[in-house]
Amino acid sequence: MRFWLAKGVDGFRVDVITRLIKDAQFRDEPPNPNWNGGRRYDSLRHLYMTNQPEVHDVIRRMRAVLDEYPDRVMVGETYLPYAELIKYYGKNSDECHLPFNFRLITTKWQAQDVRQAVDAYEAVLPKEAWPNWVLGNHDRPRIATRAGINQARVANMFLLTVRGTPTTYTGEEIGMENVPIPREYVQDPPAIIQPEIAHIVGRDPERTPMQWDASPNAGFAAADARPWLPLASDYAERNVARQECDPTSMLNLYRALTRLRRAEPALHAGDYASLDAGADDVFAYLRTAPGADRFLIVLNFGTVTHTLDLSRAARAATIAVATDMARGGAVDLTRLQLNPNEGLVLRLSERCSQ
Repeated sequence: MRFWLAKGVDGFRVDVITRLIKDAQFRDEPPNPNWNGGRRYDSLRHLYMTNQPEVHDVIRRMRAVLDEYPDRVMVGETYLPYAELIKYYGKNSDECHLPFNFRLITTKWQAQDVRQAVDAYEAVLPKEAWPNWVLGNHDRPRIATRAGINQARVANMFLLTVRGTPTTYTGEEIGMENVPIPREYVQDPPAIIQPEIAHIVGRDPERTPMQWDASPNAGFAAADARPWLPLASDYAERNVARQECDPTSMLNLYRALTRLRRAEPALHAGDYASLDAGADDVFAYLRTAPGADRFLIVLNFGTVTHTLDLSRAARAATIAVATDMARGGAVDLTRLQLNPNEGLVLRLSERCSQ
């Protein structure tokens, strides 16, 4: 670790950090009676190879090394329920700065399910711990595939406005989707081992090359090269270069949200509180910081228009960012119209008191 830290790396993302320590007695994992014939990994109950108590001693030692250097961070890959996940922050915030929170990768993309996941996480976080959120990674289907391309904009708005550090998987900022992989292109070991369920266990569909432009191989590789996985059929239309030229594109939405987040204390460091929006498919929450502008984020997870009374937050607001990158101006929060698949970041008319 010191070798790389001395070279100036900002920190480490530690793969499957929960499995650094195995069972001291070398016991075999017991069979999983609920295994349904899916991926073979799930045929066993993993009691002895993961989440052993001694792992925390190792992580504390790793954190102590990082703390010898200024402004370094350690992120740990953890697929755990919240009650176990928060232990990886350490008793005195002396373990991972950010144990990955993958809850939303496996949560139904529905407003109340997402709200419950956020509220539950906020409720159990230690006081000194900082939250983090992840919507996609190299092991799980892309958010635009799971939730639909229209909801991908709403998902990015959520990720960049909720309290905590956001993690974006490559391509999510332009709305990349999973790509069907012909059998001759399959690379992922679980899919090779179990070809009969490759469509279930294979992770290649979310690992296809980044779509930079409309040139051969999407600008990811030389024109005469063969990428290790095929490109999406829409790469000539869905790519960074094309979206840079479109002021309403998902990429420019992502950039507008990151600029706003960086500029506003309420969004990058403020408090969070969810609100009842009066519609089951709408998730609304406040972001506030002392002496700073307050923001209300309203996200429509559904396909119908709503007229909402959100006057408990404020009576008036101004649209700071809309998911369509076109809507703007002042709005009346006693009768806020929220369009299908729309998200709004609203700057409230009154600041948060000191």
